Order: sequence, then structure tokens, then C-alpha cells
Amino acid sequence: MRIKIVGTGRAVPAQCVTSSSLDERLGLGPGRLEAVTGVVERFVCTTESQVDLACAAARLALAEAGIEPSAVDLVIGGCGVPYQPLPSTAPLVMQRLGLADGSAAAFDVNSTCLGFLTAFETAARLIEAGQCETALVFSSEIASRALPWQEQPEVAALFGDGAAAAVLRKAAPGEGEVAAALMRTYPSAYESCGIGAGGTRFDFHLQPEEFSRNSLFRMDGKELFRVTSRHFNGFVGELLRRAGWQPQEVDVVVPHQASPFALAHMARQTGFGRERLVDIAAHYGNQIAASIPFALDVARKQDRVRPGARVLFLGTSAGVSFGGMALVA
Repeated sequence: MRIKIVGTGRAVPAQCVTSSSLDERLGLGPGRLEAVTGVVERFVCTTESQVDLACAAARLALAEAGIEPSAVDLVIGGCGVPYQPLPSTAPLVMQRLGLADGSAAAFDVNSTCLGFLTAFETAARLIEAGQCETALVFSSEIASRALPWQEQPEVAALFGDGAAAAVLRKAAPGEGEVAAALMRTYPSAYESCGIGAGGTRFDFHLQPEEFSRNSLFRMDGKELFRVTSRHFNGFVGELLRRAGWQPQEVDVVVPHQASPFALAHMARQTGFGRERLVDIAAHYGNQIAASIPFALDVARKQDRVRPGARVLFLGTSAGVSFGGMALVA
């Protein structure tokens, strides 16, 4: 697929919360949360909404691309947690950006932490098919909600809020391409990570206690580590094989920012040196689906994604899925 990223942008809320302040608030020993999570600080919404963050990131991406919002004819939201169950988040972002009724298609996709990659691939295929010309893809998360601070503070302290967006257009020959995209799912670990309430699984009226009890995020880190350790290397090898790349030909790896320790483990497991990984987890936390495009924008602003660079996106998500994309910038 001949696809080019013509602009990216990112946004965080105003308030930054350090792990040391959380230690004090929760009555933990000094340095406790940073030691067990590797996260030094993260940004947390107070007055900002998820849509506010999405629009802020989108406007920056459009400005970098030199494109007016009216030029966009496809808006795809790839958020792990939506603004509300119905309708989807993308139409509201389309409206807030000032796009006229009927001027674009707008919808969401959801593959939790891999939402941006799924949205990116969906947009790329529609552009390649001639169904649209300019796509805005965004992921925006308020990950600080519904966290298990009392039961699992070491899990809750991993997360931070943020949003990022990208503008995609068809590339001229030699200007950029998606060399390969791949996802593989291991549903045997479905229960190891998630939020049970909020959909149809628990009835708010008939099962109020179950609904309440399952409204917080839960994660079984040991089970996720087991699945990842067993299968992730083979997944990465298959993605590279489909792209026709050798590991040493990858210029930069843009991974999901699960945690600083998870990124260190990924580097050891895959053999990609830490110098090739975009690692921002210690200062932003796990931003769910926003973490991959957020890291991409950081890398682009640091001039690490130059024209012709071979970029490898990699991530894991609840479900449990592995996802990746090989992109020639």
C-alpha cells in the first residue's frame, strides 16, 4: 500500500502527576511506585475531556501537514476506551474540528492498545482502494479512569492520559509504503486484562453489584508475560518476513508503551537495541491506544523518522493480541 504520513500531532492534559506524589497520597514508602513500575511521571486529565485531547492532537497533525480540516474525507478513531458506548467517538471529533455534515465518513475501530494500528491499516486500505483521499486517524485515552488504586496500585500507576493523531494520504512511487501489517490473537488469555462492565456483559439494573465490581481495570501481569514470552518473537519474525526485511534493516521501532520494564524486555527478547526503540513510558506512562502514535510523533519531532526510514510498529493488547506494521516513511 503506497501510503504516506503527511502530519502527526500529540496532546497531553495540563496536570503532571509524579510517582513520588502518588506514594505520599497512598501512604506507600518513598520511591515505591517508581521502583515497581519504572514510571516517573504521567499526565492526568482534570478539566480536559477525551474529545478535547483528540481534537488538540488532530489540529497539530493537520497543521503539520498543511491541510485544512475541510480537506479530510475520512476520520477513524482508534481508542481503547470510547468517549461513550454509543455513538462512536469519531463523529464527535469530526464535528468539533468543524467538518461539515456529509463531508467525510467517521467511525471507530477497537483493538484496545493496538487501536491506532488497526485504524491506520483500515484508512490505508480505503485510500488504496480510492474510497478517500485524506484520512485523519486518532487515538485519545483517559487511561487514569477506572484504575484499581486500592487493590493493584502497581498496575494503576502504569497509566497516563494523552492523545495523538496522524494524517494519511496516498504516496507517489518511492515516497512511502506499508510493506506489511499483521495481527495475531491468543484468546486463551482473554480474561487476563480488561474492564468487564460498561457493555452488555453485566446488566446495570439486574446485577448492580457485579456491574460495580467489574467497573475497574484488572490485569494479570504474569499471564500476559507468559503469552508474550512464548509467542512474541515468532510474531515479529513473521511480520519481518512478510515485509521482506532483515532485523538489522529496521531503522526505528515504535512500540506500544506498556511499561518501561516491558520495553526493556522487548529489547532483550527481539534483539533490537534500546537505541532503536522509542521509549517514552517513564515520563508518560501507558496511554493505551494513544501510546503508539504518541511515540511516533515524538520520534518524528526528534528527526528519527526521515524519508525512506524503515519503521517497525509493534504492540500487544488485551484480548490478547500482537500487532505490528512495517512502514517505509
